[in-house]
Amino acid sequence: MMSQEIEIEFKNILTKDEYEKLLKEFNIEQQMIIRQTNHYFDTPEWHLRKLSSGLRIRETTSKTVCTLKEKTSQNTHLETTDVLSINEASHMLEGKGFFAPSVLSKLQQLQVPIEQLRVFGSLTTDRVEIPFEGGTLVLDHSLYLNCDDYEVEFEINDEIIGSTIFDNFLIKYNIEKRKTDKKIARFMKALQSQKG
Repeated sequence: MMSQEIEIEFKNILTKDEYEKLLKEFNIEQQMIIRQTNHYFDTPEWHLRKLSSGLRIRETTSKTVCTLKEKTSQNTHLETTDVLSINEASHMLEGKGFFAPSVLSKLQQLQVPIEQLRVFGSLTTDRVEIPFEGGTLVLDHSLYLNCDDYEVEFEINDEIIGSTIFDNFLIKYNIEKRKTDKKIARFMKALQSQKG
């Protein structure tokens, strides 16, 4: 089963304190927080990174999906997603085939050498999603490579309206606006600093 959608999101890194205040502010209880793990793929030559794209398998308790994210503008990505069985996902993670047909087709269009794709790392996120002003507010606590970080995301289907709502949200909760990379980019920085 394949889906394709434009994702418009705004994100901002939080301090642990800001994150915990927001959990209280929105009455988030532990059972509302869902754990997910992203396994990131690229080639040894970083084909996807050079295209400002990301490829991942995401595992949650309810489903496993393979998603290709292609950047289309500052806050917008085209996402191509296939649902995987547990078996298909584990074969892909072990480098024993590629079982996401629509993602595969997009990767071929981008001339990414499929046979060279490898998992270069995994990141676990405790996530809560809250309906908020016509969109979805997401609070994330991510754990990877001895790092943990916190962020707020706002997803909505209108970039201009979303930008205003998100800016107002940051002002209301007295959160400093911080340049925020995508999770995969933060993971890569941590990976490089460990190697360096």
